[in-house]
Amino acid sequence: MYMNKFIVALALGLCSFSQAQTFTKQDTLRGSITPEREWWDLNYYHLDIAVDPDDKFISGSNTIRYKVLEPHQVLQVDLQPPLTIEKVTQDGKELEVKHDVNAHFVQLSKPQIKGEFNEIIVTYSGHPKEAVNAPWDGGFSWKKDNNGKDFVATSCQGLGASVWWPNKDHMYDEVDSMLISVKAPKELINISNGRLRSVDKVSNTYNWFVSNPINNYGVNVNIGDYVHFDEVYQGEKGALDMDYYVLKDNLEKAKVHFKDAPKMMQAFEHWFGPYPFYEDSFKLVEVPYLGMEHQSSVTYGNQYLKGYLGRDLSQSGWGLKFDFIIIHEAGHEWFANNITYKDAADMWVHEGFTCYSESLFLDYHYGTEAANAYVQGIRKNIRNDKPIIGIYDVNHEGSGDMYYKGSNILHTLRQIVNDDEKWRAILRGLNSEFYHKTVTTAQIEDYISSQMDLDLSPFFDQYLRTIKIPVFEYSIDGKKLSYRFNNTVKDFKIPIRVFIDDEPVWLNPSTSWLSKKIKGNLDSLHVDPNFYVDTKN
Repeated sequence: MYMNKFIVALALGLCSFSQAQTFTKQDTLRGSITPEREWWDLNYYHLDIAVDPDDKFISGSNTIRYKVLEPHQVLQVDLQPPLTIEKVTQDGKELEVKHDVNAHFVQLSKPQIKGEFNEIIVTYSGHPKEAVNAPWDGGFSWKKDNNGKDFVATSCQGLGASVWWPNKDHMYDEVDSMLISVKAPKELINISNGRLRSVDKVSNTYNWFVSNPINNYGVNVNIGDYVHFDEVYQGEKGALDMDYYVLKDNLEKAKVHFKDAPKMMQAFEHWFGPYPFYEDSFKLVEVPYLGMEHQSSVTYGNQYLKGYLGRDLSQSGWGLKFDFIIIHEAGHEWFANNITYKDAADMWVHEGFTCYSESLFLDYHYGTEAANAYVQGIRKNIRNDKPIIGIYDVNHEGSGDMYYKGSNILHTLRQIVNDDEKWRAILRGLNSEFYHKTVTTAQIEDYISSQMDLDLSPFFDQYLRTIKIPVFEYSIDGKKLSYRFNNTVKDFKIPIRVFIDDEPVWLNPSTSWLSKKIKGNLDSLHVDPNFYVDTKN
C-alpha cells in the first residue's frame, strides 16, 4: 500500500508512532505469536459469505483447517466488533468460545494430536467497520457507481483482516490455499483472489480459489457492475493470464490505460524474477478507493491518470511516465505477497522495496538516469522523524519513511554494489530464497550482506533504526583530501563514489579521519547524489 505523507497525516492523525507510546493487551493479542496461535499451522480456509450492500451487512462462515504442531486445547481466532461470532463447531459439535474483544479463544473438546489435520467452522455476521478513508483507514467501502449501482470493496492493511472476516490474524502464518465464496447482489459481479472456479447463478455466488499461500490482508471482496477484458503475457514461466475488471463506463479508457500492466510485468520479471503467482493469474480490479496490493487481485482507483492521481511525487518529470498505482501496487506481488514480513515492525520490507520498484520500472523502460532522477526526487519527501523499524509483537509499524527512505537505502546499496547485473541477481535471489515465505528484517539484511560480501550491520542499523543521515565530512589541504563519516552509529563505513573534475573516484571512509593525495582539482569534488548521505566541507 502507498502512504502519501500528507494523506497519512490526515487519515491517521489520531495515531501515534512514538517509540514511547503505550500498548494494550489487545495490541499484544493481535501482534504476537500467542500460545493459542503457535501450536497450529494454517492449511486451508473456505470463506463463504453473503454481502448485503443495502443494509451494509455481511454473514456467513469461515472453515479453518489446520495441522496440529503440538497438543493444545485452546485455539485463538480473531474477529473485530461489531461483527460477532455466532458459533464455532468442530466435527459438527458446537464449542465453547471465550471472548476478549478482538480475540476469541475456542475451547476444543476433541484431543488435538500432533501431526493431524483438523478444522473448525466459525459462523459470524454483522455490520463490518465502514472504511473512513480507504485504504489507509479501511474496512468495507459501500459506494455507488455513476449509474447508481452498488460498488463495494474491502481494504484492511494495518487494522487487520479480522475487521471483516474471522481468521488467524497474524502475518507469520499464511494459509496454504483458500476458497472464497461471495454471494453478491443480483446483476452484480464479485471479484476476489485467485481464479474463478464457478458461479452459482441461482444465488449469484462467485467461487474463487487461491492455490498459493496468501496473507490475510491480501484477501479481498470487490462487487460491482464489472466488465472484463484480458490478455496473455508470455513471461519467464510461460503463459500468464492477465485479467482486467472495470466498471462498464470505463472499459474503453481502461483498454488504453492498462497497457502499463504488461510493461510492469516485463520490468519486474527482469529485476525480481518470475511473477510469483502464475497458478492464480494476475488481475487488476477497479475499486472506489485509490488501490491496494491484494494478491493476484490488485485493486485500482487512480482515476486513469498518470502519476499519483495526476501528480509526480518525485517532481522530476519521470513520475508522470506511468500510472503510479498499477506499478506500485503490482510491485507488491513480489515484496509483500511473495516475500511477506512476519511482524508489522518490519513493514519496510514491503514498502521500501516496492517504492524502489517504481524507479526500477523507469530504469527498465527509460534508462538509469531516469531512475536516478526519480529516486533523488522522492528523497525530498523523507521526514526522518522516527525510525523505519517499529516495535515488535504489538502490531506496530515504523515511520512512513519506510517508503521514500527505504527506496533510497536500496538505491544506495545499488551504488555500493556498482554492478547492475550483480544487483539484479541479489533482487532476484531474494525472491527465490524467500519464495512464498514470511521473513524478518534480519533475514533480508543477512542475505544482502552475504551476497555483497560485506558486513552491512552498521549500515542497516544506521538507516533503519536511527533517524540520523551519515555526513560525509571532508577538508582540503593542497592536494591532500581528508575525509570521514560523521553523525553515524558505531563502526559505520561504506565505500562512496565522489567526482573530481567530473571523473569518478572511490573512497572508503569510516568514522575516523583518513587522508589521501588526489590528482586533479579538489575544489570540484562532489559526492555522487545517488548515495543517500549529507555532505559537509
